[in-house]
Amino acid sequence: MRTAAVLGSLVLLPLLASPAAADLPQVRATVETQPNYDDEGADADDPAIWVNHARSDRSRVVGTLKNGGLAVFDLGGTQVQHFPTPPAPTPEAEAGRFNNVDIVQGARVGRRTLDLAVVSDRGRDRIRVYAIDRAGVLTDVTTATPPRAFSATETEVDEQRTAYGLTVVPDPDGGAPWVVVSRRHETRLGVFRLADDGAGRITYRRVDTVDLPATFAVPGGNWSPCAEPGEGPQVEGMVFDPTDGTLYAAQEDVGIWRISLRHGRFGKPALVDKVREFGRPAVYDDATEECSFTGPPSPAAGRYLTADAEGLTIAYGKRGEKQLLASSQGDSTFVTYDITRGNPKHTGGFTVASSSTVDGVQHSDGAAVVTTPLGRDYPHGLLVLHDGENTPGDRESTNFKFVRWDRVPGSIR
Repeated sequence: MRTAAVLGSLVLLPLLASPAAADLPQVRATVETQPNYDDEGADADDPAIWVNHARSDRSRVVGTLKNGGLAVFDLGGTQVQHFPTPPAPTPEAEAGRFNNVDIVQGARVGRRTLDLAVVSDRGRDRIRVYAIDRAGVLTDVTTATPPRAFSATETEVDEQRTAYGLTVVPDPDGGAPWVVVSRRHETRLGVFRLADDGAGRITYRRVDTVDLPATFAVPGGNWSPCAEPGEGPQVEGMVFDPTDGTLYAAQEDVGIWRISLRHGRFGKPALVDKVREFGRPAVYDDATEECSFTGPPSPAAGRYLTADAEGLTIAYGKRGEKQLLASSQGDSTFVTYDITRGNPKHTGGFTVASSSTVDGVQHSDGAAVVTTPLGRDYPHGLLVLHDGENTPGDRESTNFKFVRWDRVPGSIR
């Protein structure tokens, strides 16, 4: 029996073996992290990779666990550090909830040069910052009173239209990095500049915003993604390409945007791929709190992504090649694009199947890749993926899967 999987605001029946997934090559993970149980408040979501340039085999993977905080893993998948989320400031308020994480190395903030892990705190509408030392040990360096990212008041924070997706943007001139953050249930993206707070910790200020469309022209009229009333088509997965100053942002029920981002200012967004559900009419049922399709697929729809469009990451080759990976969450596949010359060109994709020791990946939210050799276990780099349906077990759980990059079909090196 199939059960409904909630993807963003649209509720769909999961595809047991969609034509797209069935035709794609398979790869298998070699390592997985411990299971995280939602009924215990931990839910894995988004990974990032810190490269130890002195001892690459001692690099680290950092992953968000939502209400479960932030976890740090070695390359064997063993948890070596953990940070809880901030507590609720009052009994009625929301506690911290860590959604996305990204890493920047060699960032200049004030008078210091630091490696940093930057996290979106969806529960408190804040950005949190962790310094990473030479051994890969994290320390919380967030300012004592971090400002709200989007909410005007603390009461608005509790409505949870808060900091959601996140990616770091290095400064090409060697200054403090920027951070792009999306707003939950909105189409808004904000750019924030990190800064020293004068007390040896790190704060931030918002310097620009852009609002992506919520309504689109399609054959026969206009179309908006189906959602609960009052909620817009949000962005979560994002990645920045510093080689040409481009932000890629996955609007979950829409597709992938390409946006120029220079010196903390957004350029004009361009929609470069769409989900298969793009343009298809659907309605929201208040009784069931679900959306259901009311018409056939649109001729304006995309071909490769099944909503939600989720985690984005970029692999860099030795000869200037660049490969964008996107999680097609609705059919548990990963789509690859060549972005060497700018606009993405679809090149294929893959699924992550089960092996005798590690199960496969389903409904992935987040992804991170590096093509740097990380010791003998990852001689050509590492791909880390969130697994939304970790098995086996008699309780629902999530975790992260580690994949040798050279075993990914079509991978560049």
